Amino acid sequence: MPAESNYQDVTSSTLRTRTMPQLSGGSEKPRRWIKRYRTETAASAASVLSTVTAFPLDSVKTRMQTYPYAGALDCVRVTYKSEGIRGFFRGVLAPLASVTLVRTISFSIYQHSKYVYSDWMKKHLGFCPLEHVNKNGAYPNLGTIACFGAAGATAGSGITFIACPFELTKLSAQVSVLMANQKNADPQRQAIALSYHNKGTFKTLTNIVKHRGFAGMYTGLNLHLLRDTLGTGIYFATYESGKQLLTTFSGKDAHKNPIAVLAAGALCGIVSWALIYPIDSVKSIYQRNALMYSKGQKVPVPKIQFFRRDMYRGLGVSMGRSAAVNAVFFSAFEFFKKRINAMKETD
Repeated sequence: MPAESNYQDVTSSTLRTRTMPQLSGGSEKPRRWIKRYRTETAASAASVLSTVTAFPLDSVKTRMQTYPYAGALDCVRVTYKSEGIRGFFRGVLAPLASVTLVRTISFSIYQHSKYVYSDWMKKHLGFCPLEHVNKNGAYPNLGTIACFGAAGATAGSGITFIACPFELTKLSAQVSVLMANQKNADPQRQAIALSYHNKGTFKTLTNIVKHRGFAGMYTGLNLHLLRDTLGTGIYFATYESGKQLLTTFSGKDAHKNPIAVLAAGALCGIVSWALIYPIDSVKSIYQRNALMYSKGQKVPVPKIQFFRRDMYRGLGVSMGRSAAVNAVFFSAFEFFKKRINAMKETD
């Protein structure tokens, strides 16, 4: 593997180089454990903070994708009038429960895959992307973009099977009131829709299993897999390339240039959502529709259509949410990691 340099990505080299901590007296001290797993600890805490901060925007995005509104402000007004502040945080427990696991696994897979693909390219193509980005004054090229994109796609496809049930539960909670108020559904579907009304996260998950079986937790898995594979690949390729460009322009390494990290994080979220948004819209619509069907009933799959206006409803909200999430996440991640590094392992 290539030697480390000052240019590091958020998943630091500790994932590759750490060894198992030595046990003292049959158990290790919490501080030593936290320092040993500083990347995972910082990522988990930052993910929870960023998720709660931007969740109202995610709720507005989902509502606009699945139901017609005059605009984002109209969605906010109607939601607040009918459901109050609570409506904007409906379904928040599902992503809070999954964010730690998904983020940690995603970063770990990405970190490992990045070095695997870089080593393969060095061996077979004579070009090492990681050695290239570690050079002072280097700029992104096709090789680095391909390496980081492939690693991101691998991470995205890997976490889909964990994230899908949580995201489906979140979506059903977010639109449960809207489904219950829908008047054009047939009586059977209306009854199923009403069964989701004002239920908590875990009761919603139980209700999904009741109506669609355990396989129902993976409703829309193929669309989710497509979205996360492409989206995560674009996300990491944009982040690494953007950070490399900003770092090169500023003449500082990434750890001494928090603006570059923050800006690259916000940019990668905006770009990835802009490019895969119709896929996410179709996924949301299909999952919303499937919630009103019983087990065994065939649910029509909407067609993915790029550049069609109704496929981009809520895009502005989604990009704003993504920029906010990543700005909070990367800032918090660096803050928590610095605090952890400053901790003493023993009292």
